[in-house]
Amino acid sequence: MHALPIDPLLPEIAAALKRGNALVLEAAPGAGKTTRVPAALLAESFPGGREILVLEPRRLAARMAAYRIAEEMGEPIGRTVGYHFRFENVGGPETRLRFYTEGMFLRRLLRDPELRGVGLVILDEFHERHLQGDVALALLRRLQQTSRPELRLLVMSATLDGAAIAQWLDGAPHLVSEGRRFPVDIEYLDLPHDLPMEDRMLAGLERLERLGHRGDVLAFLPGVGEIRRTADRLAARFGGAHDILPLYADLSREEQERAVRPGRRPKVVLATNVAETSITIDGVTAVLDGGVARIPSIQPWTGMPTLRLQRISQASATQRAGRAGRTAPGVCVRLYGSGDHAARPAFEKPEIERLDLAGTLLELAALGATDVDSFPWFTPPPEASLARARTLLVQLGALTDAGTITPLGKRMVQYPAHPRIARLLEEGVARKVGAEAATVAAWISEARQAPDNEVAGLLDARFPREEPALARVRQQFLERMPDSARKRSSLSPTEVESAVRRAVLAGFPDRIGKVREVAGHLSRARSGAGAEVLLAAGGTARLLDPHLPSGTEWVVAVDVEERAQAGTKGDLRLRLVAAMDPDWLLDMDPSPLVEQVEARWLESAKRVEVVSQLRIDRLVLDESKVDPHAAGTASEAAQALLAEKAAAAGLAAFLDVDSVTQWRERVRVAAEAFPELGLPATGEAIEADLLRALAHGRTSFAEIRDADPLGTWTAQLTAEQRRILEEFPDQLRLPGGRRIRIHYEPGRPPWAESRLQDFFGMKATPVLGRGRVPLVLHLLAPNQRAVQVTTDLAGFWARAYPALRKELGRRYPRHSWPEDPLTAEPPKPRGR
Repeated sequence: MHALPIDPLLPEIAAALKRGNALVLEAAPGAGKTTRVPAALLAESFPGGREILVLEPRRLAARMAAYRIAEEMGEPIGRTVGYHFRFENVGGPETRLRFYTEGMFLRRLLRDPELRGVGLVILDEFHERHLQGDVALALLRRLQQTSRPELRLLVMSATLDGAAIAQWLDGAPHLVSEGRRFPVDIEYLDLPHDLPMEDRMLAGLERLERLGHRGDVLAFLPGVGEIRRTADRLAARFGGAHDILPLYADLSREEQERAVRPGRRPKVVLATNVAETSITIDGVTAVLDGGVARIPSIQPWTGMPTLRLQRISQASATQRAGRAGRTAPGVCVRLYGSGDHAARPAFEKPEIERLDLAGTLLELAALGATDVDSFPWFTPPPEASLARARTLLVQLGALTDAGTITPLGKRMVQYPAHPRIARLLEEGVARKVGAEAATVAAWISEARQAPDNEVAGLLDARFPREEPALARVRQQFLERMPDSARKRSSLSPTEVESAVRRAVLAGFPDRIGKVREVAGHLSRARSGAGAEVLLAAGGTARLLDPHLPSGTEWVVAVDVEERAQAGTKGDLRLRLVAAMDPDWLLDMDPSPLVEQVEARWLESAKRVEVVSQLRIDRLVLDESKVDPHAAGTASEAAQALLAEKAAAAGLAAFLDVDSVTQWRERVRVAAEAFPELGLPATGEAIEADLLRALAHGRTSFAEIRDADPLGTWTAQLTAEQRRILEEFPDQLRLPGGRRIRIHYEPGRPPWAESRLQDFFGMKATPVLGRGRVPLVLHLLAPNQRAVQVTTDLAGFWARAYPALRKELGRRYPRHSWPEDPLTAEPPKPRGR
């Protein structure tokens, strides 16, 4: 065993874990932490048990690390050292050091919540911040804080701020080890964006050749398909001088070892982003960085996990470049421009902030952790993501409204799949089509392009030879079912198809669509347009070449693809659906159906119509008219809508504008003068109150007009409020018997106007509201222009009138201008 940078720190690591129950180790890539630390700790004894578990983000790293430690110990794999991840479980009763993928570790916790016999758990490469890694850390911390305080926890990270984790772990020790680093020159190849990855890699290798590079090359590609195509391209051009070697999880161990071991001639290792930090490949002095990776994401339509091709962050690019400087100075050729690199995000967001949390919440509920708000998260998930996950799990019947797991949810959590798939499988078992449901579930859960776009067409479809995972996934699903459900159903083909479709509906109750146009009976639509589907969640999608039973009107949209169109928002296309009968929804528990009373406004008739609808989200299954005058929800909905439309139209739609203004301001003046009575103080409030009152028991504008709007509102007042309003009359009777209008206008006190002579005999200014509001008088000359505006009529007669009398007498000699206006006879109203 050659020395590694981590070796001097091993005694201190062991000592720290003996003193306390948590430790953070920050070690640069290449330091040797993944293999040397777990192996060294096998010699220690911890109070909780002899077993040590190591959590790895990727199965390739887990397998290779386990084999490397076993080899260095001189033992076969499976004796002291083993591993366990999807489809592979190597170990036995003597196994003390076991490598897990993070997801498989959570499955073990579900079976063994106390981790009996485990003394130490190591979380490796925690800086990658996978969702399952964050959940595992929180569950382990919760275990330490409750029933297993003696359990040791070691968090190992290459690039993350270890001090932050140490502080979160109540001030745990924080150790740092530097790896070997040599300078790495960075080159950029600004290639066309649409150039295939295999052509980009070829250009990069040719660039290295021109630079005179002679060592091993590590090339980063996004996936297996790109690796295979690139291997063929490079072998044709460089196969005589280099070994072109792929490296990914589904390869045999021999093929993987060949890629990482030194060879007889220079090699080009074609790897996914698993080689960024988890695996050290000796001899590599050059890196070709394609700049993209398949990053765990969620399908926007289904919320199910998927891998999406996207640009890597600057931090990942730095990690990749560093692989060229592990053993000697090296070079990294980035197959994109420097401007592209500068525009990338500095770091990838933690998965807990961007992935679907439905599976996580179900697992936590199964472990009794229902109060996720107080759960010990290192990074708390967004509340909106938690709310969406809760809603879905309640819809699926896995959780109660209070958040506790149901018996169905306990069965669902046993499946290594998204809760939607688990619900589909459980419904398949209940409907005696478990084996057939497992076949359909394998296609859906692995996000493969199905050979048919209707689920019934998948029942007899063979899994492709190049996709062995599909068969293994199906077998895993079957192993979780009762024995009686694992064989093909004895139902008729038609009954099987119906039962499978109902199982799909159970897993996707919120993904229902209504087919607007359908091609013929189980035939392809040759027009190219296909069927248009109205989606319950909103919007439309297209189902090309639909294979639907004749007369199908409703479907469950299982898989949706968005294809970008130039200058548009994109085109949603349904890749997989299940035909359905809406009557099935009546039997579901919980049912996605909602009975809703809806009021509609008929603009042409200016009236309300009320209908009762049976809805799925935004789609209507059935509708019938309801008497809008009937008591209950229908009447309330009608009155609310009528009041809304009446408010938008304003009182002017029912009364002339002048009458509305006069009435509204009259009430305002009264409210200001008598605040103790509680009259509305603003015009808007008064009008809103009135229109709400007018809408009560009515359904149209015509009914409001016939209802005496002002009388309706006044009738709602108390007796005292009505008496006070009577103190603010619309008219003023003058001494000669003439009646004049009292004006109530916004922003002005009440006022009235008439000829000066009409006020002869009136000794003082009239006052309104029991003397609280003086009336403003406009005294007019014979030409109808005001010669005086006053609230002090007595003062006007005494001081201003004598001089004004002389002036007006000269200008209007034919009119009477008596010396004593208080005893003078005012003119009689016309007609008397």
